[in-house]
Amino acid sequence: MTVPYGADETIYVVVDRIGRRDGIDRETEVERPDIETIVAELMSGRFNDPIRVIAFNTLEHWTKDITAEIAAEIWVRCDIEGEEMPEYIRDFATSFAEPPRSSVTPGSPNEADKNQSVAAV
Repeated sequence: MTVPYGADETIYVVVDRIGRRDGIDRETEVERPDIETIVAELMSGRFNDPIRVIAFNTLEHWTKDITAEIAAEIWVRCDIEGEEMPEYIRDFATSFAEPPRSSVTPGSPNEADKNQSVAAV
């Protein structure tokens, strides 16, 4: 990872599990310039098995685990677009955030409520 010296810049890193070798989980870190890129790439299936998203600010010298915020953003975008959570990102999203109340996922209580209300009409 390249960290710019003296620049007030926040860098985002996605930790992606890429499999097992000799009984050990292997991970890779993928640097991204902004949150929008991370969310778009996660939603498009770019990562194998994302397990963490970390933000680093190079001037202020802080780090923050933003995994839950990213997962929540993915839920919100699926909800706004009226789309089901893609299977390849569902484990990540459900591990770190709750779906919005209006979101319907297969097998969720919301889906059962929706089916009952349709049947009642």
